[in-house]
Amino acid sequence: MSLKTDIEIAQESTMLPIEQVAAKLGIAPENLEHYGHYKAKVDIHAMKDMPRKAKLVLVTAISPTPAGEGKTTTSVGLADALNRVGKKTVVCLREPSLGPVFGVKGGAAGGGYAQVVPMEDINLHFTGDFHAIGIANNLMAALIDNHIQQGNALDIDTRKIVWKRVVDMNDRQLRHIVCGLGGKASGVPREDGFDITVASEIMAVLCLASDLADLKQRLAKMVVAYSRSDKPITAHDLKAEGAMAAVLKDAIKPNLVQTLEHTPAFIHGGPFANIAHGCNSIQATETALKLSEYTVTEAGFAADLGAEKFLDIKCRAGGFHPDAVVIVATVRALKYHGGVPKAELNNENLEALEKGLPNLLQHVDNVKNVYGLPCVVAINAFPTDTEAELKLVEEKCKEQGVNVRLSEVWAKGGEGGKALAEEVIRLCEQENSDNFRFVYDLDTTIEEKLNTIATKVYRADGVSITPAAKKQIQQLTELGFDKMPICMAKTQFSFSDDASKLGAPKGFKITVREVKVNAGAGFLVAKTGDIMTMPGLPKVPASERIDIDENGKITGLF
Repeated sequence: MSLKTDIEIAQESTMLPIEQVAAKLGIAPENLEHYGHYKAKVDIHAMKDMPRKAKLVLVTAISPTPAGEGKTTTSVGLADALNRVGKKTVVCLREPSLGPVFGVKGGAAGGGYAQVVPMEDINLHFTGDFHAIGIANNLMAALIDNHIQQGNALDIDTRKIVWKRVVDMNDRQLRHIVCGLGGKASGVPREDGFDITVASEIMAVLCLASDLADLKQRLAKMVVAYSRSDKPITAHDLKAEGAMAAVLKDAIKPNLVQTLEHTPAFIHGGPFANIAHGCNSIQATETALKLSEYTVTEAGFAADLGAEKFLDIKCRAGGFHPDAVVIVATVRALKYHGGVPKAELNNENLEALEKGLPNLLQHVDNVKNVYGLPCVVAINAFPTDTEAELKLVEEKCKEQGVNVRLSEVWAKGGEGGKALAEEVIRLCEQENSDNFRFVYDLDTTIEEKLNTIATKVYRADGVSITPAAKKQIQQLTELGFDKMPICMAKTQFSFSDDASKLGAPKGFKITVREVKVNAGAGFLVAKTGDIMTMPGLPKVPASERIDIDENGKITGLF
């Protein structure tokens, strides 16, 4: 097994010119907008009327731990493996945010010999999509404050501005600020705050829009504030959607890159699944479904967050659903869920593994029995995994009627994912995904939808809604926003809203403290527990390891 770092492996790879990667999918050179030699935006207008023909495979995971799970690595390796066994495959991923790149995770483009490249570009600015989203978001914020400064004809209540500024960085200092100080010429003093760019509603709008016209219509619907008479104020009221759409005209086009094995990869959009809907763009997925036989995509964090939102939000908006689901786990992470400290995870511990397995089994049960989808468990292999531990995982999954396949894509690339690929093909071509169902009906009340997600997916005893959130639910219902899907903002580390409750906890309720409408995205956001939409940096940020030499070679991106 190689001891090289991810970035060293990526930098030693030989990439194909991007037009050769595009040619594999039948994308003509005139439909590419080059960003250097190895990445391009794709003008998908010419493909608009093409039918979908691919099988869709969703990759999700167990509840994340410091031990790591390897969802993106598995997605990339699976796509490479499917190509190796003769299936024309595309992988669709989310764009990394600079916040986690400089914070905890470092690079987020897969790992080992299952990566997308150019890895440094993808992790650092890429094609500028997040910058465009941030500018569009902050233009909206500036227009709100300017409208108030210029006489406030819409009677905006400065205490009820729900639109925050954003920056693509983990910066806790900006969570709560006071702005507009410095006298009359500097605006009206008020409390405000920043979110991270991926939490912006514009990110969700970009990812869910079907085309530029739909993008503009969605932007117009966004509720940015309320008047003193509690009337919603939209972006359209402030004549903002045209300028925002103009800023986003290139950002809406999917980005095409490649894996180390030259599998085409669309990387587009990047909302976090703990605070947003956690999926890449519908346009990227839709294009891949038209141009391939198999499309592999991932949803953020665990299946209770990313997969739930992929299925209940993105699939509703896109009009598709997966043919099969891959649930990624590691023996190490399951032992962590069983109470083993990170420093001791390399030691065989069947007792702890059995104690942690309910986390995996609950995710499996949700995918198989709540959503009605065929699935396979992919064990991301580590050298410290023992035969007895792997056998225990396999036995417990088989009791639920689900197969387990060892994934060795980190060390071996697509070759190490062939067993997983064969099982995915079997699921897609032999199993029945027509039993798919959403977890809740849109026609039910907001409170009923919240309770359904909490009880069916998290296995909670229900939701506990704070008085403030109850008032918001009543107002949103009166305004006609109650028939939308729900985007739960919840810790990714637990089925509960308490990050310390590992495994598959029971006997808890989900506390909903705030409910707001993202009318442009077309869903309601329910904030639970102490989840925040602006993360902070850790004690030792990943940025401390990132460097560049005099020749421009970057190191430290894992």
